[in-house]
Amino acid sequence: MNKSQKCADQGSVSFRDVTVDFTWDEWLQLTCMQRTLYRDVMLENYSHLVSVGYCISKPEVVFKLEQGEEPWPLERAFPCRSDPGCCPPHPQDLCL
Repeated sequence: MNKSQKCADQGSVSFRDVTVDFTWDEWLQLTCMQRTLYRDVMLENYSHLVSVGYCISKPEVVFKLEQGEEPWPLERAFPCRSDPGCCPPHPQDLCL
C-alpha cells in the first residue's frame, strides 16, 4: 500500500480529533502566552475544518474563545471560597 492510500484509508477527521482539553488545574498552570497559543490553535483548527467543508455546529469552547472568554466557567476557578489560601488569583489576573 502506498502512502496516499494509507492517508485515504485513515478516515475522516473530527474537531475532537484536533483539540486539546485541559483540566482546570492544568489551565491555571499555563502562562498567558500558552493560553494565547491555545486560543489561536483551537480557532485555527476550527477555521480549517470549516474551510474544507466540514459542517459542524460551533463548539462551545470555540464560541467562548472567539468572545475572549475563559474556555471554562469562571466559578470553577474558585472551588474553595471558604479558604482564601487555596484559591487561584482574582479573575482580573487570569488572562486569555
